[in-house]
Amino acid sequence: MTKETVLITGASSGIGWELAKVFAAGNSNLILVARNTTAMEKLAEELRQQFSVQVEILGCDLSQATSPQWIFDRLQGRGVDVLVNNAGFGLHGGFADLPLARQLEMIQVNIAALVALTGLFLPGMIQRRRGGILNVGSVAGFMPGPNMAVYFATKAFVLSYSEALHEELRGTGVTVTDLCPGPTETNFSMVARAHHVRQLQVARKMSAREVAVVGLRDFRSARCLSIPGWSNVFFSQLPRFNPRAWIRKAVLRVNRLK
Repeated sequence: MTKETVLITGASSGIGWELAKVFAAGNSNLILVARNTTAMEKLAEELRQQFSVQVEILGCDLSQATSPQWIFDRLQGRGVDVLVNNAGFGLHGGFADLPLARQLEMIQVNIAALVALTGLFLPGMIQRRRGGILNVGSVAGFMPGPNMAVYFATKAFVLSYSEALHEELRGTGVTVTDLCPGPTETNFSMVARAHHVRQLQVARKMSAREVAVVGLRDFRSARCLSIPGWSNVFFSQLPRFNPRAWIRKAVLRVNRLK
């Protein structure tokens, strides 16, 4: 039986890096996409040797609007069985204080590129009646996020979009899962806090490996939502049982700037 081909964006570090490892351990061939080709080359060689899978890398900046089409054109005629939309970043600070151009880039990467890649690769999956999409969202998508307003809003989009597609695709052989981690040990915080640092620090973060293992398990089970860790499940449910005004104020306290 032909091995499945998995395309993973943002694969040069963090959750994307670990997702590449767990998919390769399951005997999947990989196409890795990120800007840092040096890091991906190192990962690709490791996975080829350890798991005897094919690994191709594509150096690409998803903040550029033309990048999804470029990726699709490079892979014309190649069946992508699984699309992992992992690329994304956040910024910490008041909306008016952060560079507008950078926040628009966040929308481009976190939303526009994700939708474009899905729109390009999904029809082929439907035609073949197999495959799936794993979107990496965040527990932040369940609530508004003062001092990370655009980031939280992008993840709310990913949550709603993923849930809608999950229902649309019932019976097609194609599944959609939104992986919603909480605080995770990656370089995300370093990027997010390049402008401001928040006062409250999270005591215990999950490892990127833990998140990836749970995400793959739930994706294989065709679950719509994957929320690693009971504390993150708890936080995702808070908006159901508390007034939205209370949620806004609680998140603002967590994201308070130094």
